[in-house]
Amino acid sequence: MKPVRDAKGKRPQFYDQPGVDQAMSMILVLAEEFAVLRDRQDTLEEVLAQHSIDVTAAIEAHQPSPEILTRREEWRQAFLARLYYLARKDAADAARNDTQDRYLETLETIAKG
Repeated sequence: MKPVRDAKGKRPQFYDQPGVDQAMSMILVLAEEFAVLRDRQDTLEEVLAQHSIDVTAAIEAHQPSPEILTRREEWRQAFLARLYYLARKDAADAARNDTQDRYLETLETIAKG
């Protein structure tokens, strides 16, 4: 798996509520993936129908090999990395900016209510 690279600097924030930009980014990644999969599935079904293959029964009977399962898991991990990219980046940015002084300041702020 290739190392994940982050864009440098601040990114624009479009929504005032924390986390909404992250959620929108995740939704867009899912929508993109869904659209591509839908097109590929439609194409596959068309090609198989042209060759008189009962795709529904074939899919139900299919037993993937360990190699296929490994390939699927690698894809799944890459997909999740893309899906959670902003949340991971924000956590990394926060960790880099975290200091003992800021931690103590936060504790004081919380204690004061």
